[in-house]
Amino acid sequence: MIQGFDNREGKIWLNGKLVEWNDSKIHVLNHGLHYASSVFEGERAYNGKIFKSEEHTQRFFEGAQTMDMEIPFTQSEILNAKKELIISNDLKDAYVRPIAWRGSEMMAVSAQKTTINVAIASWAWPSYFDPSEKMKGIKLDIAKWRRPDPNCAPVHVKASGLYMICTLSKHDAEAKGYSDAVMLDWRDLIAEATGANIFFKFKDGNLYTPKPDCFLDGITRRTVINLAKDLGVNTIEKQLRLEDINDAEECFLTGTAAEVTPVSQIGEDIKFTPGDLSFNLMKAYEKVVHS
Repeated sequence: MIQGFDNREGKIWLNGKLVEWNDSKIHVLNHGLHYASSVFEGERAYNGKIFKSEEHTQRFFEGAQTMDMEIPFTQSEILNAKKELIISNDLKDAYVRPIAWRGSEMMAVSAQKTTINVAIASWAWPSYFDPSEKMKGIKLDIAKWRRPDPNCAPVHVKASGLYMICTLSKHDAEAKGYSDAVMLDWRDLIAEATGANIFFKFKDGNLYTPKPDCFLDGITRRTVINLAKDLGVNTIEKQLRLEDINDAEECFLTGTAAEVTPVSQIGEDIKFTPGDLSFNLMKAYEKVVHS
């Protein structure tokens, strides 16, 4: 039986104080639920220390500003709250989820007078993908949903509404026996997976990754680009179509949850062999997050 996230032991930081997990409740008529007016972060703690917590916090505040939401705490207060929560819940290796959302004062499209609520939760986090499948390389479906034009949505913000098509795409993929899906954009260019960025290694020895012009430029993505540089591998940001990656030798995903995950197949016909670069970057990433 699945343990729901609404009934667990521990504490959640809610609007400035630690409360019992089961007491951290909000009303069903809140703007964040009905109109997706919320932003969040996904972070990982290793050995009790949150990886790149400052960068995540800065992005959290910038995303809220883009969504016309003023977080009623300072970045220092949020940083300290995350540390306090990890200690309170006695967690070493964990997932950390800050979220800000509009409250219940207004229930219409306009929401200027709503309270901005902030919560942070943390819990033990297993591997995002099946460990045995991860080492062999996961298989990706090709999603039917497209990442939107930047003129249609705040595409560079980690806003909840942007993940609706990710959920639909991942459900479709898993129903077909895939682990995840690669998402194209409105131009039919490769964008990302449903919750991770994507990289390809070609015969020229370079890494190629889509330009983040309509999706989140992940913190893990940037970390891995630097790790690849340390290994003597150049990364090129380039617009890529599915037909462009037929000759790629390796493929992998990057993300807070995915970390570095090799890919063995996209769709029915595009196949890769997880190789030295993927595994070396997995090791390098594991080393840096535990440092």
